[in-house]
Amino acid sequence: MDLLLERFKDGAIDKDVVVQYLQELSYEDLGFAKIDHHRTARKGFPEVIYCAGKTEEQVVEIFRRLAERADRVLATRANPTMGRGVQKQVHGAEYHSVGQLITLGWKQTAQGIVGDVAVISAGTSDLPVAEEAAITAEVMGSTVTRVYDVGVAGLHRLLGELHRFQDAKAIIVVAGMEGALASVVGGLLDKPIIAVPTSVGYGAAFGGLAALLGMLNSCASGVSVVNIDNGFGAGFTAHLIARQAQG
Repeated sequence: MDLLLERFKDGAIDKDVVVQYLQELSYEDLGFAKIDHHRTARKGFPEVIYCAGKTEEQVVEIFRRLAERADRVLATRANPTMGRGVQKQVHGAEYHSVGQLITLGWKQTAQGIVGDVAVISAGTSDLPVAEEAAITAEVMGSTVTRVYDVGVAGLHRLLGELHRFQDAKAIIVVAGMEGALASVVGGLLDKPIIAVPTSVGYGAAFGGLAALLGMLNSCASGVSVVNIDNGFGAGFTAHLIARQAQG
């Protein structure tokens, strides 16, 4: 809303555009989707596009409509074809292949930073989920410190990196297999820990269920758990915690 009014004040858009925006403030009906434009006012960030199950055309159109009204847009679980399609239609959009995200306006200025978040992964195989979490927090306005491949099979690697995230207001721990890294980090630091179990692991990992149960049963205090492979949910929550801590 603020961006729209600034554009109107500068003469970049006319009154009819502002009137139409106010008329469609609750949502915009595209037939195949109802875009919740009011979510920015309620939540502080626009509706996020979950791309899995959508066609390229649907993703492009939703992203384009959101970009018309917001300076930051995020789409998750996007394949490269979707990314290229959005980039053709929306200037400045970027596709992040590791985290499978499409973003607009994700690089924050110093004035836009509202809290520090750390993302720690157990192994390199966990990077897609870790990057989904990290970039989600970044596009929302947090600085992110990445500490990857420091799982419990070589705990000295984590201990050598502890100094890097002492200032973090929230820490995301991403791990598959048995999910033990969340308990280790939770036992070492006085920070809110958001544990993300991943589907990485051999047969008895049951697609992430073993890591999920291990994290839910953590004996370390201050560890909360999101769903399997839900890097987006962890990044969003970590940013909210960091923003509150920033005061």
